[in-house]
Parts: sequence; C-alpha cells; structure tokens
Amino acid sequence: MQLVSASVFPMVLKSAVKLDLLEIMAKAGPGAFISPSELAAQLPTKNPEAPVMLDRMFRLLATCSVLNCTLTTLYDGRVERLYSLPQYHLTDAVLDGGVPFNKAYGMTTFEYHGTDPRFNKVFNRAMSDITTMSTKKILEDYKGFEGLNSIVDVGGGTAATMNMIVSKYPSIKGINFDLPHVIKDAPAYPGVEQWICHGWSDDHCLKLLKNCYEALPTNGKVIIVERILPEAPDTSAATKSKVHGDIMMLAYNPGGKERTEKEFEALAKGVGFSGFRKACCAYHTWVMELNK
Repeated sequence: MQLVSASVFPMVLKSAVKLDLLEIMAKAGPGAFISPSELAAQLPTKNPEAPVMLDRMFRLLATCSVLNCTLTTLYDGRVERLYSLPQYHLTDAVLDGGVPFNKAYGMTTFEYHGTDPRFNKVFNRAMSDITTMSTKKILEDYKGFEGLNSIVDVGGGTAATMNMIVSKYPSIKGINFDLPHVIKDAPAYPGVEQWICHGWSDDHCLKLLKNCYEALPTNGKVIIVERILPEAPDTSAATKSKVHGDIMMLAYNPGGKERTEKEFEALAKGVGFSGFRKACCAYHTWVMELNK
C-alpha cells in the first residue's frame, strides 16, 4: 500500500508549504502546539471543512515525523489533536553554522554515547548487526584478505567485523581500535575501516588516512568499506538510502557526509596512496583498496 499511495506524502507536504502552514506554526514559537482550527483561522478561506482537512493532512505529516502531535480534551469531552514543529536545528545550522545534533544536546554524538550507557549499547548492537550482514557478503566475494599478516580495524566498534575476518583467516593478527566507552563493551575474541569516513570531514579523513598511511609497511593497504554516492541522484531505492544517510551525517557529525567515487579517490591521492580501486560491492556498500 505504501508503494501504491507513495504520491500522497509529497502531495500533502507541498500543500502545507503552499498554504504557509509550517511558517504559521513557526511564528507561534519553538515547541508551541497549535490546533487545526487555529491554523484554519489564519488562512484566507471560508471553507467550514478546512480545520478537518488540515487535521487529516497534519495527522499524515506527524506519522512521517514532519510534525509532533499531542492530544487535549475539550470542555465537551471531545479529544483534539494539537501539532508543533520538531526542533531539528537543521535550519539554524544552515544559517548560523554548526552541527544540528550539537545544538540540540550541547555535545557531540561521540560524547553523548559516553553519557548514555543504554543508548551506547543499542547503537553498538545496531552497528554490529549491520556490519555482520555486509561483512558476511564481503567475505564471500572479496579476496583481498588473503595473504595478509595483520589487520587493524579503525573504529571497529565491538569487533564484530574483526571476529568474522579472523574466523575465516585465522593466520591474520586482528587488532580492533576504537574509543574506550566502545571497547569496554566488546566481547573477547581469539586471536578495516568500515563506515568511518562518512562520519568525518575531508580534513579529518585526510588526517586519519595519513596516520594509517604512515603506519603501513611497504606495499600495505587500507581497506575502506563505505557507501558510494552517484554523481547525479536517481530514484533507485539504493540511492535514496545513501542520500538519507548523507543527511543524517550532516545533522549528526561535523563535516560528515557520504562521498562519490571521485571524492574517495581524491582523499587517497591527497594522502599519497599510489593506488585506488573499487574491489567489490556488497549490498550497495563498496570495498575500496588504497595501496601504499
């Protein structure tokens, strides 16, 4: 049904924008809730059904997190829905600079993980589950681990990726590298850089890759596992997922972004790597090799 009615959401959102409904709500103040009747009263309309129509439109927008919704009981016992604009801080970031997440919580995402053990545990579990799926596919198709003596997984989380690699290639010495509040929850496994670059700006990535480059032996390589954006957006599900991820990085991390192939290659050349190639693709995630 979502596919059949896919045009409904953009239709409703476009109408809300053309009627200046979101602008009216914004003028009510941050976090202010307003009823459909109050909104209808500010429109140039005499349609008696306008409040009901707005309520139905806003109910849809609330299911998509465009609006917040709360309930209030009227004097006659009827329940009325009130709506407000979520405070995403993205507009403030565009106008004034900064990171939306930092504006909302007063700290970076990485600092927040250290203050909320439950969230940190849920996040690490989510990353572990995602990387487990992609790594399983990578190990089926990618042969670049063969012949390696050791691997350092930079930002390896709870070591789910490293465990799978050394399980298939037991001769490899695996080193998992991450922040203390992440490592302390990692299980002990007997004895790559995955989805790291998208969380950082180009300057940070150049510094990170430079450190990796200097630590590599002659003929060593950095293996990057990341999504690659197309140069021009298309309507495929894969591209939509990648672009959504790009906006998440924009909102959460300073300079974080998904990158195109040319942008990854520019990072590699900027550090001094002699070679760059896309090795294989696993579930719309690419394995890239940077050779020293």
